[in-house]
Order: sequence, then C-alpha cells, then structure tokens
Amino acid sequence: MYRSITLPNGARILTQRIPGVRSAALGFFVGAGSRHELASENGAAHFIEHMSFKGTATRSAGDLAREMDAIGGQVNAYTTKEHTCYYARCLDSHLDRAVDLLCDMLFASRFDQRDVEVERGVILEEIGMYEDTPEDLCAERLSMAVYKGDSLGRPILGRASTLEKMTGEWLRQWQKDHYRPQAMVVSLAGSFTQQHVDALVARLSALPEGPALSGRQAYYRSAVTVRKKAIEQNHLILAFPGLSYLDERRYQLLLLNSILGGGCSSRLFQQLREQRGLCYSVYSYVSDHADTGFLGIYTGLSREQEEPALETVRSIVSQLADQGPTQEELDRAREQAKANILMGLESVQARMSHLGSSMLLYGRVREPEELLESYDQVTREDLRTLSQEIFTFPRASLSAVGRVRSGEEYTAWLEHGTV
Repeated sequence: MYRSITLPNGARILTQRIPGVRSAALGFFVGAGSRHELASENGAAHFIEHMSFKGTATRSAGDLAREMDAIGGQVNAYTTKEHTCYYARCLDSHLDRAVDLLCDMLFASRFDQRDVEVERGVILEEIGMYEDTPEDLCAERLSMAVYKGDSLGRPILGRASTLEKMTGEWLRQWQKDHYRPQAMVVSLAGSFTQQHVDALVARLSALPEGPALSGRQAYYRSAVTVRKKAIEQNHLILAFPGLSYLDERRYQLLLLNSILGGGCSSRLFQQLREQRGLCYSVYSYVSDHADTGFLGIYTGLSREQEEPALETVRSIVSQLADQGPTQEELDRAREQAKANILMGLESVQARMSHLGSSMLLYGRVREPEELLESYDQVTREDLRTLSQEIFTFPRASLSAVGRVRSGEEYTAWLEHGTV
C-alpha cells in the first residue's frame, strides 16, 4: 500500500515502503510537456529539462555531475508530450543527498545565458541524431501528420527556429508559469525514513500556489506523409485511430496490441518475418494521450517487399476485425501483461514510476489487484468489437521514410488496397 499527502498548495507526495531493500527511488513528475507549449514555445519543456543539469544557485554543472556520481546511483530526467520527470535511484544512505540534488535542480536552476547557448547546441545535435534515425523520424512525422495543427503534432525536442529565440530569463519564466504545485506529483518508493518525507514536504510547501495548466484538445486525423531519404531500407508506419489513456477500454487495446504485434508470437512477427521472410523488424505499439491516440504498425524492409508486406498486414488486421483473436492468443497476451505487472512490483524504480505517473496522468493510483482484474475481464468478443472499430482503412494513416513511393500511391493503397 502507498501513502498519499496533498499539501495546501496542491502538490502531492506519494510514498511506498518496500521491505527488504536497501535502495530508494525518487521522482518528481511535472505536468509540463511539449503539448503544453504554444507553437512559438516548441521545445521549451525539453530545454528546461536540459538546463536543470547546468547548474543551480549553489552548484555548478560540474558540482552536480560529481555529486550524482558520488551517490553511486542514477540521476536523470526525461520529457514527454504529457509531462517532465526528474528522478533518482540510490542507496537509502544517500537519499538525503538525492532529495537535495533534485530539489535544487528543479527549484534553483540558474539558467545562465552562457549555459543556454552551449545547451542549445547540444539539443540541435540531438535533433540531428533523430533525423539520422529513420525509425524515429518515421514515427515523428506520423505524429506531426495525424495531429497537424495541434500541440501533440509538434516535436518534443523543438525546432531550430523556436529554440534560437529562447533566453535564460525566458526559460526561467516558462518554468515558473508551468512548474506549479498543482501540476506536481512526487513519488518515493523503497527504503526511506519519515525524515526524508518531512524534507520533501518542507521543500514543496514553500512553492507558491498556482493551478495546473492544461493542453489544448487534440484530435486524430487520417494522413499520409512521405520523406524521401537515400537509405537502404524503407521504414513504414501504418496507423489506426486508437483510444485515449483515460478510456475504460485501454486494457482491451493493450491486449489487442500484444496479439497483433507485441512480441515474437504475435501475428505480425509470425506471418511477416517467420513465415514469409518479408522483413527483419516488425511490431505494433500504442501511442495514447489524455484525449486521443493511435495504434501504429512499424516495419523496415526493402522497396521490393513493401507490397506483399502491406497486403499481409491488411489481411491480418482484417481477420482480427472479422473473427477476433483465438482464446489461446488472448490467454497468452493476458498472462504476459499480468506477469509484467507482478514482476514490476519487484523493482523499486518501477513502483516509484507507477505511483507518480498514475497520479499525475489519471488522478489516482490503480492498485495491482485492480489492474489484474481489468485484464481478466477482457473477452474475445471485446477484442473483436474493438478491432472492428479501430481497423477501418478509410481512417488509417501512413508514414514512409526512405526510397519510398509517392504519397498518392500510398493513399491509393489505403483506399483501394493497391500500391
């Protein structure tokens, strides 16, 4: 069981002691991601995440790096479209320093303009790295196309044109406007004392009150996007409209995704790779947000294999919509999902992450027993009905990167089944 504390300013602290461990995991989850940015602010949330490691009022960037290494654990951060997370994992004997480090990074970053100039260059190189990774580029272009005009369609890393306008003082103000107590959840799991909790309460209580900001409603729109690139393989993602992560049928979708392309026994892997040898890599994934989402099917393959691969994918999803999965497929996917939940309970980091992200995104924490029951309730007919709703080609989208065909040709395939 976990304990929850809500402070007068709206900040929330979740704690869970885990007997028999010597480590602790601490995470600060802030409801400030790329979807909370205006078009002119694109990349701000991620830029601030980087700047948090560049020095505070009392520590230089070198000081931070040395202290992180000195605690013998891990201190890191990440930015998504929905939120930003700063986290640490260490031995309980170093938890005092980890608490102080993360609080200093979040609430006392100096945003020195010289550091901003240096880190801007680092982020531009990071953008270039993603540009040179076709699989990531294909996925990014898909999101840009299906959420065109919405903040969800903009890249988390931002663009050179928006990043170049950001100064240290501007970033400091953006953080102040968005890192508000009501948008913040702190999660602590593992081995800790009441003194550690009291220290967190004291630091968070000092934050001025302020409501959480919400992102603008986003909508999925069918789209086709093509990027010519002189590389060996073509990278394709076929997408269908999915569910938001707040939808009660989310666990149905996760099981359907597992059956479709979630592992080596999935239909996509078995038929495209194992039986027909059309590709090396193929899988499906769920991309969901508070208000929308999609299910994507990725593969990387030669141009010559595109047509038979796409036809096989069409056949697989059409069969799922017509007949649903077999009972054996459902049982296997369900057992895998439940095993992942139960094995995750053995990880201090996983428990911390589950507590923090659940409370921030869903407004409550679902206990493991409730999650297991949600999977147990899913039936074959549920998945057949959901497949019929999702796998509709008039609403499908496609992103292609490589020595690919024209957008008109892929559109024709979506509409008529011919490339």
